[in-house]
Amino acid sequence: MTTIYPGQTIGIIGGGQLGRMMALAAREAGFKIAVLEPSMDSPCGQVADIRIVAPYDDEAALEELAEVSDVITYEFENIDYDGLKRLTEIAYVPQGAELVRTTQDRILEKAAIKKAGSPVANYIVAENYQQLLTNIHDVGYPCVVKTARGGYDGKGQMTLHSAADLVAVEQLFEHAACVAEAFVPFTMEVSVIVQRNPQGETYCLPMGENIHVNHILHETIVPARVSQQTLKQAEEEAIKIADALQLVGTLAVEMFVLEDGSIVINELAPRPHNSGHYSIEGCNISQFHQHIRAVCGWPLRQPKLHQPTIMVNLLGQHVVPVTNSIGKYPDWSIHLYGKAEAKHNRKMGHVTIMTDDLDQTLQQITESAIWAE
Repeated sequence: MTTIYPGQTIGIIGGGQLGRMMALAAREAGFKIAVLEPSMDSPCGQVADIRIVAPYDDEAALEELAEVSDVITYEFENIDYDGLKRLTEIAYVPQGAELVRTTQDRILEKAAIKKAGSPVANYIVAENYQQLLTNIHDVGYPCVVKTARGGYDGKGQMTLHSAADLVAVEQLFEHAACVAEAFVPFTMEVSVIVQRNPQGETYCLPMGENIHVNHILHETIVPARVSQQTLKQAEEEAIKIADALQLVGTLAVEMFVLEDGSIVINELAPRPHNSGHYSIEGCNISQFHQHIRAVCGWPLRQPKLHQPTIMVNLLGQHVVPVTNSIGKYPDWSIHLYGKAEAKHNRKMGHVTIMTDDLDQTLQQITESAIWAE
């Protein structure tokens, strides 16, 4: 087993906020940071020792990253699989490339979840629009059609309520095949973030309850307000999937909770996740510290929640209201990611609030009017 020690360099592919928070966690332990990212002034680049400014599939840039790094990780899954695969041949990439290949493609991802023995919604694969028309009766209505590749925060997907809606989804087939999933009548969306080191040591962060607004994560409430039985099943499924994929690093498993408390897996993200940001203040170890420990071959720490915690995303339109409110809310931890432009609906940061009264704090968030839209 390879162990990476303080003073050595961690290479990160992707310069967004997840890379930034990984880098900050790594710096605490004395690691150096190299980042490969197409834009010059990226959130991760601002805290890195070495910035390689190039596209993710640039062969020379990948070779340079390999040369300067003792271990390489990535901060999001929409990087170049072929480039990552080549990198595994010339550098130490403990996560490998196959997890990215699987999670970049909803068809492969759903097949992998089923193979692991975990529940997914009934679905069909449609290589083209005509195939969707032919087989849509296998899932029925309502259903959700999603592009197999790309798409996040609600992009690249449409809900069909009846055959009359079919014409609207033809555009989704312009670039790729699609999957059509039977609509899941869920009562709640939750996520379990599971982390595993090369030795197979595995832990889950306390499960978060996720509330979305306009398909973008708005709040994560921890602990999720579910039964112990649901909690146990969700963690078991997350660990089962992590083991089946031979995970190293971090995997966020997004799930639906049904009326009877059972769960259905929605999708996977092979990296730290927005719904785990609460762990920076809320737990004895954050998802970013644990990720660094995992990819460096260190023993992992069993996560414990200090106190019930709520994480609220800050989009472009929320930055000014929240910074104007700093004096009013001393218990709020404010994180801003160093993005140059506060665009509408762009994730710019988050607020974390630890509390002994979740309902009262949720009321405080509403009454602050910062997130009123």
